Amino acid sequence: MNSSNIDAARLTLALNELRLPAIKALWPRFAEQADKEGWPAARLLNALVEHELAERDRRRIERHLTQARLLHGKTLETFDFTAVPMLSKAHIKAITAGDSWIGKGGNILLFGPPGVGKSHLSSAIGLALVENGYRVLYTRTTDLVQKLQQARRDLVLESAIAKLDKFHLLILDDIAYVTKDQAETSVLFELISARYERRSMLITANQPFGAWNTIFPDPAMTLAAVDRLVHHATIFEMNVESYRRKAAEMAKGSGLRQQKTSPAEITTD
Repeated sequence: MNSSNIDAARLTLALNELRLPAIKALWPRFAEQADKEGWPAARLLNALVEHELAERDRRRIERHLTQARLLHGKTLETFDFTAVPMLSKAHIKAITAGDSWIGKGGNILLFGPPGVGKSHLSSAIGLALVENGYRVLYTRTTDLVQKLQQARRDLVLESAIAKLDKFHLLILDDIAYVTKDQAETSVLFELISARYERRSMLITANQPFGAWNTIFPDPAMTLAAVDRLVHHATIFEMNVESYRRKAAEMAKGSGLRQQKTSPAEITTD
C-alpha cells in the first residue's frame, strides 16, 4: 500500500497525539520519495525516526539555553586564547565534554584580575556544555545570594537550593563581590555545602583563596568553603593584563597621536 492510500488527516491526528511533530511535518515528503525510489519500509521508518530525534535534541538545547541565561555572544571561538597564554585551548575544550568531572560533582575555579575574560570564558564553557547535553545556570553570585536570602526569609531556603540540583553546572560569576555579611555568606556556604560532591560549580573570582576572608567573616567558614570547592577542582589562573585596560590605553594612545598630528595638519594647509 503506497502513501496515496493513507488517511492523512487521521495520521496527522495520531502523530499529534504521540507528540511526534517532526515526523508529522516530514512524512508526506519522505513517503513520496520512498515511493519513487522504492525504499524498504525500514529505511523510511529509520529516516523519520532519526529526524524526530534530531528535532527533539534541537528543541531541548534551545530550551536549556534559555534557562542557562548565558552571556550573549560569548563562545570559545570568540575568546582570545592568545591573550591568556597560561590557558590551554585544548584543555578547555576537553573540559567542555563534561564526562570527566560533572558526573563526579567536580568544580572549576577561574582566578584573575578584572577584565581578563573570566566571565566570557565561564559563559563559553557553559554554552559548550549545554550543547553537549548538560543543564547549566549562569548567574552573578550577588544576584543568586540575594534570591537565597529571600528564600531563607520565606523559610524555603532548603527547597530553593534543592531546585538548583536540576542544573549539572552552576556558574557563579564574581564571587568576590559578595559582601562580608553573615546573612549573605551563610546562604552561600550552605549552597556550596549542598552541592559538594553532588553537583558541579564553576566559580570566577578576582582574588586568590588567601584573600577570601573578605567574603566569609568566619575564618573556619572560609577554610571549610575553600576545602569543599578545591576538592575535585580544576583551577585556572588568568593573571594577565586586563583586556579593558589595554583597550583603553590603546584608545588613549590613538587619541594622543591624533592630537599631536592635528596642529601639523593645520599649519600645512
